[in-house]
Amino acid sequence: MSAKIYHNPRCGKSRDTLKLLEANGVSIKVIEYLKTPPSFAELEDILQKLAIDPRDLMRKKEAVYKALDLGNKALDKTALITAMINNPILIERPIVLFNNKAALGRPPETVLTIL
Repeated sequence: MSAKIYHNPRCGKSRDTLKLLEANGVSIKVIEYLKTPPSFAELEDILQKLAIDPRDLMRKKEAVYKALDLGNKALDKTALITAMINNPILIERPIVLFNNKAALGRPPETVLTIL
């Protein structure tokens, strides 16, 4: 079985997580999520596996977060997931999927819990 990593090559944590997976001999499918964002269903599945709400997977310091008023508590799950799909820069990274589990590589060692 191979792992899937939603990766941003410009991010140090993402690069470190990828190196950690490689060092552990894991077969990896790399998805540069800024170029190929997850679908609604994929993002919903990731959130379920991480057991977090959409806002917990958002990069709140991004300008688009403020511009779209994503801190507005009236926004529902569908609106937040849609915002991440349309603006993938909002998605926290890296996300690793392996063996029907998910982990956010912050810090990178966190992904070892699902290997």
